Amino acid sequence: MLYRIAADLLVVVHLAFILFVVFGGLMVFKWHWMAWIHLPTAVWGVLIEIIGWVCPLTPWENSLRRMAGEEGYSEGFIEHYIAPIIYPAGLTRDIQTQLGVSVLVINLMIYGVLLYRLYRS
Repeated sequence: MLYRIAADLLVVVHLAFILFVVFGGLMVFKWHWMAWIHLPTAVWGVLIEIIGWVCPLTPWENSLRRMAGEEGYSEGFIEHYIAPIIYPAGLTRDIQTQLGVSVLVINLMIYGVLLYRLYRS
């Protein structure tokens, strides 16, 4: 039971990480120091998608699920609603690359607006 809870919490952390990679640059508008945390995180997320690396959180979660005696996801809230966002069905290498490029473009736009505002004032 404890391993299953840990795996479920890890899925939530994984989702939070993904959301921070994509949208964390927005936090830099309020707290400029967040760029020191967000930029390396965003680079890591983009590289994982474009190069096709496996995020270390994924095997960790799978390991916890195996230790919990599970082979797949049961139909709990986290598995049903959050896991498909992180692990979409039919994910191909091309889609993964497109996701990485999209994350890069979103963050370039956010930081472009931020730099424009900083230099304008």
